[in-house]
Amino acid sequence: MNGHFAAIGNGPTAKQYDHGIQVIDEDKSFNTNLNDYLTETHVAESGFNYHLISVFGSQSTGKSTLLNHLFGTQFSVMSETERRQTTKGIWLSKNKRDSANGSPMADNILVMDVEGTDGRERGEDQDFERKSALFALATSEVLIVNIWEHQVGLYQGANMGLLKTVFEVNLQLFLKDRQSQTRSLLFFVIRDFVGNTPLENLRTTLITDLSKIWSSISKPQGLEDSKIEDYFDFAFSALPHKIYQPEKFLAEVDKLGARFTTGHRSTKDQEFVGGVFLPEYHRRIPADGLSVYAGGVWDQIVNNKDLDLPTQQELLAQFRCDEIAREVLVGFDTVIAPLEEQQSEAIRLGKPTAVLADLGAHGAGAREKCIKAFETQASRYHKGVYTMKRGELESKIDTRLKALYQAQLTAAHKAGVAAFSEAVSGAVKAGQKAGGSYEFAEIVEKQKAKTLQVFKKEAQSLSIPGVAWSNFKPQYRLFEKELDEVSARLRKEEMRRLAIRVERWVRSRLGDAIGLEFNKLGSGRGGSVTPEGAEKPATEKDLWDRVWDAFMGIVKEAETRFADRAKSFEASPEEVEVGLWRLRRKSWVALREKIEEEVMESNILMKLRENFEDKFRYDEDGVPRIWRPTDDIEGIYTKARESTLGLVPLLSRFRLSETYAPPDLPGFIGVQPAGVEPEDEEDLLPIGGIDEEEGKSLEEETTVLSESKRQDLVVRFKKMADGVYVEAKRSAIGGITQVPLYFYVVLLVLGWNEILMVLRNPFLILLILVMGGGTYVAYTLNLLGPMMQMSNAAFNQAVDIGKDRLRDFLVNNETARQALAVPARQMGADISLDRLDSRGKKTQDISDDDDI
Repeated sequence: MNGHFAAIGNGPTAKQYDHGIQVIDEDKSFNTNLNDYLTETHVAESGFNYHLISVFGSQSTGKSTLLNHLFGTQFSVMSETERRQTTKGIWLSKNKRDSANGSPMADNILVMDVEGTDGRERGEDQDFERKSALFALATSEVLIVNIWEHQVGLYQGANMGLLKTVFEVNLQLFLKDRQSQTRSLLFFVIRDFVGNTPLENLRTTLITDLSKIWSSISKPQGLEDSKIEDYFDFAFSALPHKIYQPEKFLAEVDKLGARFTTGHRSTKDQEFVGGVFLPEYHRRIPADGLSVYAGGVWDQIVNNKDLDLPTQQELLAQFRCDEIAREVLVGFDTVIAPLEEQQSEAIRLGKPTAVLADLGAHGAGAREKCIKAFETQASRYHKGVYTMKRGELESKIDTRLKALYQAQLTAAHKAGVAAFSEAVSGAVKAGQKAGGSYEFAEIVEKQKAKTLQVFKKEAQSLSIPGVAWSNFKPQYRLFEKELDEVSARLRKEEMRRLAIRVERWVRSRLGDAIGLEFNKLGSGRGGSVTPEGAEKPATEKDLWDRVWDAFMGIVKEAETRFADRAKSFEASPEEVEVGLWRLRRKSWVALREKIEEEVMESNILMKLRENFEDKFRYDEDGVPRIWRPTDDIEGIYTKARESTLGLVPLLSRFRLSETYAPPDLPGFIGVQPAGVEPEDEEDLLPIGGIDEEEGKSLEEETTVLSESKRQDLVVRFKKMADGVYVEAKRSAIGGITQVPLYFYVVLLVLGWNEILMVLRNPFLILLILVMGGGTYVAYTLNLLGPMMQMSNAAFNQAVDIGKDRLRDFLVNNETARQALAVPARQMGADISLDRLDSRGKKTQDISDDDDI
């Protein structure tokens, strides 16, 4: 009973696998170790390069013997001394015939020895016979029918009943999938052929009987007119008697073995050419999936389910394709998982611009390798299932790659934008350091081309041929669009910086020009010759005209500078218009600030004082005046003061001399351009008469000094002017040095006697000369003051010394003290010159103070 085979329920050994395996036992159990046997015999790795043969026939007709001689197998055979069943269930063994010692055969032939029919052991139980026949038909390419010559023409002896079952089952197998119906070969091996009846006659008899059986079976709807030849091919071979003609038997068996090779049909007459293994016989089940497929078929048969062979193939394909997909995805994970982790780590660390190196090469390589491995192993299964599972595998792979690639492109996008901004900024700074000789538009275009090339290269490296989602043209266009937006933003920022530089230039020029015009207010030297009510000098009358003309000249030059420089940025006319509009507004604000600075309280008072002093202290020729008592100080003062006070209303309002109206500020600034954006107005101060919503009129905008400030300024100026007048008046009075002549006459008359007495006394003359000379010298050296102080100090010291001496007398003289009733006490320290102050007074010593 094939005890040396790997039977069901045993722990098979390698030696048992070497003989064969029991696929299904007599209890209808399927052996799950079938795949191990196929792996051990290296059939599992052969793909479609294998063939499966089944043999069935009546019990004890020498089926196992035929297989052993034909394929070199070691199936158990019936003992010659005992007529009993030797094969129970279905056994399988690989072809072991040595082609070197016989006719060559195809590779990897698997032979199934099916339990014989019509055995006494099973009796009338034909369930296993039918199921085993159905299993053999569903799995095998060639079904060898082993019959004796004398059984030809018999019904049961020739297994016609079993064949009828086979035919009925065959229709059941392929009814649901007529487009891919699989043909089978019924190979009749006629045993103990003696040659009395030619083989051709035996063939005709068998085909006739088979055609009758086919005609008698009930066919499904749509197959009523089908023929047996639509589903089966037939082959015949005859073997002599094994016992009576052993040598001839072996020779014919050897010839028969030569027929078990691959062949094909003739395109002319559709006859066999070559061996019996035709491509249409193959079930197209890969060898590594044969075990699963056979197990599924048997499960369907045993459980009396409708057997649908294509469905079984699909189920097998689904099982194996899923299994293969899991295996190949392991290798894919090995490559992709670390890259995904690196990307996730970069995001966690806040590095959104981290670009993985060679991601495209790694991803495409892993994808190609994975799909190639799946294709190699799974393409042998059901085509529809394979195609579907391959699509699912590609979908899984592409889902992960797409997420990885999208994140990569996002990082490349952000890195590119950052690099572009830095490169443009760096080039602009370098150009500024080199003296400002740079073309912004050229820098932007050059850096943009470089950045786009880098991104395009990265996107192309991630592209996968034939995969639609890897066409990253939308991302490229989006990146290019953002670069354009960044370029526009950088250009706007650069124009904003240009505007700031021009505004600084305007402020600097305004500071010099406007300050110069206001400084002219104090340098007119008009003096008192300007008639009352006469026209004011140009330095005063045309002040605001000169300020406005200087302002307009500076602004026009600034506009030219701005427009010329903006051309290098390739700025649009709208952008230039907006920039000029902003420049004019900023320039007016700068002028207002400069004017307000000039009319600050301290500055304007200084200007008015200078103007007043120019008119009061200097004559019409610009020569400083030396005041004399005879000069009309009051008249000159009044004219100079009123003339200077006339500047206050002039300075109060920005008015042009010709029209006595404010300048055309709305016309100068112009209408707000249509291209102005909200951010362009954020740093702009409101201007009266222009920004109506601010509620400030042009009159208020051009008012420099308010009424309260004007009044305060007039009051303070008058006080300051009064001080100058008083100083001038004192100077005039202090200059009176001439003594009247009549005084000398009176002096001569009244002092004539004394004059004669002095002239007659030489000592008095000498004393007068000495005193006069000393006085002159002291006056010349400015010593009169110190001498008077010294004299005053000496006098004060003499008084103090006298008081001290009197105090000592009273203290030391008892009689005087008693007479004045003064108590005795300790007197103070002696008085000396070093204890006197600058006025000759005794200094107070801190130690002399009484304790509190």
